[in-house]
Amino acid sequence: MKVTGIITEYNPFHNGHRYQIRKIRKQRPDTRIVAVMSGSFTQRGEAALLDKWQRAELAIQGGCDLVLELPFVFACRSAQDFARGGVSLLRQLGVVDTLAFGAESDSLTALQACAAAIDDERLQNQLHTAIAQGKSYATALTSCTAEQTELDAAILHQPNNILAIEYLRCLRQTADSDGNQLQPLLIPRTGAGYHDTTLQTNTASASAIRQTLRKIADLHHAPAALTAQLPAAERLAMQAALPAASYDAIQELTVRELPQMERLWLPLRSLLLRASLPELRQIHGINEGLENRLLDQSSCATGYADLIRAVTTKRYPSSRISRTLLYLLLNVQADDIRKFDQTGPLYARLLAAGPQGRPLLRQIKEHSRIPLITKTSLYLTTTKRREGMLSLTPCQRMLAYDTIATELRHLCQPQPDSRNDFQQSPLFPQQ
Repeated sequence: MKVTGIITEYNPFHNGHRYQIRKIRKQRPDTRIVAVMSGSFTQRGEAALLDKWQRAELAIQGGCDLVLELPFVFACRSAQDFARGGVSLLRQLGVVDTLAFGAESDSLTALQACAAAIDDERLQNQLHTAIAQGKSYATALTSCTAEQTELDAAILHQPNNILAIEYLRCLRQTADSDGNQLQPLLIPRTGAGYHDTTLQTNTASASAIRQTLRKIADLHHAPAALTAQLPAAERLAMQAALPAASYDAIQELTVRELPQMERLWLPLRSLLLRASLPELRQIHGINEGLENRLLDQSSCATGYADLIRAVTTKRYPSSRISRTLLYLLLNVQADDIRKFDQTGPLYARLLAAGPQGRPLLRQIKEHSRIPLITKTSLYLTTTKRREGMLSLTPCQRMLAYDTIATELRHLCQPQPDSRNDFQQSPLFPQQ
């Protein structure tokens, strides 16, 4: 049985995602597709538009066979760590032979050359020096690659190229002693760009879909569905950009169900009022004086987004600050992240499985090096979690961050979802 892995967010599942899955099946007709998907929060530190079970169900209806959750401690990280967590999880399943991913570039050779160049010791030394001098990782990577190689550094200006290169680096680094590794399958992107914020084509970006809904939520506070309040042209464009099942799910969203990060401002402000500098320095991502900047700017910021803008610098891009605020709210300890980076994901948590995915579950149980979790309470209960992180095993601790992230997403919603990690079972929809 051939098995292809995808590392994804599906926030939300749109036509571009369906196109990728169809291209995979065209090139590998007999494959099963396993999606490793972020949970309640995304890589950029934002609450997902729909909850993880709903997004997993839409992924199954869109052509995936199995959807597993990428643990929060990898999902809400930089591109490098996001890729490493996803690749590690897929490898540990013991059944996946190929990793499929999208990129703006259509040249796998060029992407592989860039990945190899970045891992060169000389470039790595220069990269660390540039970061120590105050450059962000992305800026330092682009400049060092241009200086140290003959490669076109413009390839690093596209977000999906960057993620693709990080996947390829992980595949190289995780090859076994015989050189065996997951095989890369590049699916060039088509249609709207990653950061495109306009609903212009039937392959509009997820960013455009989310921004359109948030714009309507900011302008209108009526309890009616958000799509019903869109101008007719935008509503038709959104409908064209989404598979029918995804559009039906989006169509039911109201302003009270749409996650709003601003709702985390008061909890965050309260936390910062009583936080000490030593406590802040134990949080992952808070170092090099960032704790002082957070405290200083929080005293005059007017809200969550305003604080992110105030703290953002060339060295600390807004995406990093957004993630750091979540680490602070979830009390994500730097020591925990260091240990998790050494172990990789410690479990594979099932969110949904289609008809062709269910037989694959038996294969994973036979070959996986990590447990397949279908019932959270067999590994962690609310009572056990309340005893504190120090009382938990590493596996329980990683899982605890997932469960708390789900509940933190609930705080972002005026009318929270009813599903939670301890009571919700995996979904088994028909495709």
